[in-house]
Amino acid sequence: MTFNREQIKEKYNINKDLLPSTEKERTWNKTNYATTWMGNVHNIPSYVTIGGFFVLGLSVNQVFWVIMIAGVIVALMLVLNGVSGAKYGIPFSVSLRTSYGVRGAIIPGFLRGVISAIMWFSLQTYAGSSAVTVLIGEFWPGYLNLGGDWSFFGLSLPGIISFLLFWCFNVAFIFGGMDLIGKFQKVLSVLIYIVFIGMAIWAVYLAGGIGPILDYTPKGINGNTLLVLAGSIAAIVGTWAAPILSINDLTKKAKKPKDQAIGQSIGLIITFLLFAIASIVIIVGSEIAFGTPIWNIVDVINRFDSKFAIAGAVLVICLSTISANLVGNVVPAGYQLVSLSQLFQKELHFKTGAIIAAIIGLFLFPWKLMENPTSIYAFLNFVGAILGPVTGIMLADYYIIRRRKINLNALYEPKSDYFFRKGFNIRAIIITIISVIVTLIGAFVDVLEPLYNLSWFVGTGLAFILYIAFRPKRREA
Repeated sequence: MTFNREQIKEKYNINKDLLPSTEKERTWNKTNYATTWMGNVHNIPSYVTIGGFFVLGLSVNQVFWVIMIAGVIVALMLVLNGVSGAKYGIPFSVSLRTSYGVRGAIIPGFLRGVISAIMWFSLQTYAGSSAVTVLIGEFWPGYLNLGGDWSFFGLSLPGIISFLLFWCFNVAFIFGGMDLIGKFQKVLSVLIYIVFIGMAIWAVYLAGGIGPILDYTPKGINGNTLLVLAGSIAAIVGTWAAPILSINDLTKKAKKPKDQAIGQSIGLIITFLLFAIASIVIIVGSEIAFGTPIWNIVDVINRFDSKFAIAGAVLVICLSTISANLVGNVVPAGYQLVSLSQLFQKELHFKTGAIIAAIIGLFLFPWKLMENPTSIYAFLNFVGAILGPVTGIMLADYYIIRRRKINLNALYEPKSDYFFRKGFNIRAIIITIISVIVTLIGAFVDVLEPLYNLSWFVGTGLAFILYIAFRPKRREA
């Protein structure tokens, strides 16, 4: 059946931001997708995560393969879950309707687009603001002492000012829209490689060559090595749980379906390879040089002996963090709030929804998650636990139940095939709840802790299996 965009929009009062992309709106090619995630890989929380692996006792070789295996998994999941967006041009919040129902889609959409996205936005904004503090402090040392010992929930006055400044920079990009974001990624990708390759060379020099880095002696893993390695892979994949889930918000812009598949695959594998080399060299090299583990990349930059080098590195770190925030958090949050507004018969546009999400992110006190490398793992496990099951259900529904076929008209029509029971697919909701409980219970029951440490894998796999096992006898639309 032919999809009439204007007729559907007027007949059912559908917000244009929720409709399938037009040919004119499909502007992203392989290069756009290849460079999209560089900011998500090379950013402050990512380096904090890798620094935490060395704190756990992993060797250089183990950390390298953990990063690469996780990178392959992330690339595969992004491509697989992005196929429906590239094929039909629908955003994440709409694609959820095939598995959760027209109304039920709001539940997983809220988990990803509101809770997870806004929490991540807040965390990334704080992470970037710490780099802003370093930059301003280099050229105005008195800035670091503003307010004396005064603090707000543990954050100093300079920290608060930097947080608000960096937040404003993020919001400014929202007004540029998706096309500006796509162009921004291309320019940023070159700068990221220049800075991080430069930092890696600097770290090798300080460590006395590549030999001492390769000969780095870890303190050793305390516990089951296989579980720790699997948990480390899960930690990296957990940082991508949200983008994997809502990737349709980006693949709906693809000129051709293969653009997102080829672009993301090549871009992510290359980026993860370079990230593995750079992160290991920078973290281990700086520890050898300074005699103490430095798991925050901003602290490493702060030890440069050149103001020009500090300014350049900090600027790129800030831009890469903005990139990660826009693509991974602001976009899905904006679309989900637009979708939510439709339930209340309100007209909310993407930019307005994104700004509302950014405002909420101001009040989440994210600096508490960056106090040490273990606190961020708890956050990643929580995100993986609530988002993994939704990913599992989406994959099972699209590839197994519907065999990659979606009725576009039914996605927007009331009482359609995707309405299920009063707008909710109870089966999907129950399976989601069960899977979340199973993955989170390990945080409270010691013997089940491995389930929690592998939250994304457990949640995704369990939901995928249960959704197929308990599908109705009749084939769903």
